Amino acid sequence: MSRLSEIFKRNSRCFIPFVTAGHPDLETTTRMVLSLAAHGAHVVELGIPFSDPIADGPVIQKSSFEALQHGYTLDDYLGLVREVRRHSDVGMIFMSYLNPLYNFGLDRLDKEGCAAGLDGVLISDLTPEAYERLGTRLLLDTIFLAAPTSSDDRLKKICAHSRGFVYLVARTGVTGGRTDIDALVPDTVARLRRYTELPICVGFGITSAEDVRRVWKHAEGAIVGSAIVRFIQEHQSEPDLAEKVGEYAGTFVGR
Repeated sequence: MSRLSEIFKRNSRCFIPFVTAGHPDLETTTRMVLSLAAHGAHVVELGIPFSDPIADGPVIQKSSFEALQHGYTLDDYLGLVREVRRHSDVGMIFMSYLNPLYNFGLDRLDKEGCAAGLDGVLISDLTPEAYERLGTRLLLDTIFLAAPTSSDDRLKKICAHSRGFVYLVARTGVTGGRTDIDALVPDTVARLRRYTELPICVGFGITSAEDVRRVWKHAEGAIVGSAIVRFIQEHQSEPDLAEKVGEYAGTFVGR
């Protein structure tokens, strides 16, 4: 059983914050992941900076562009995972795009990621069909995106290729906008449950503690990204940033 599976088996309601790796710098990101874990995060989604982050809204785009200025590589981000793993069993997944990961080598990422303690990978612009054509079967949990606009046939295929959990995009468009959770999430979660027993985690537009509670009525995980990244941007010049980020994230789950 993978670490993600064990986490969801132990916890019926999981909190998954997102941070951009290397923003504002790699050392601070490492401390933030540990702080997030200490303040209630079950899994941390690490966004790997990319020059064309088409699924991300302006807040996360800005953080990605700023992180790119450091010149970090995937080796550096795997080093971050290794360092966190020395201190914590918190779940960790990479969220990225196919271009940088394919350039690094998916087989290499799989081997070195597993060795480092990474748990899964979400390649936001990789479809199940393209994954099949690549001919690669990753040992890392593979997480695919589903949406309210997905057909039942599409949801079935997404579920068949997903491991760890299924990521439900709660709204059309990019990250960061508001989401009417009660209008969009329940029906899609019910449709997904026809095809999978995996946990379902909801992201895109989850911006408050009330949003998290609404998500938990229907799904096992709530993913918060832009709100946390915005907080980092607004406070990155302050001392003890990592602890402040953890404390802020904890407010989403009443910690």
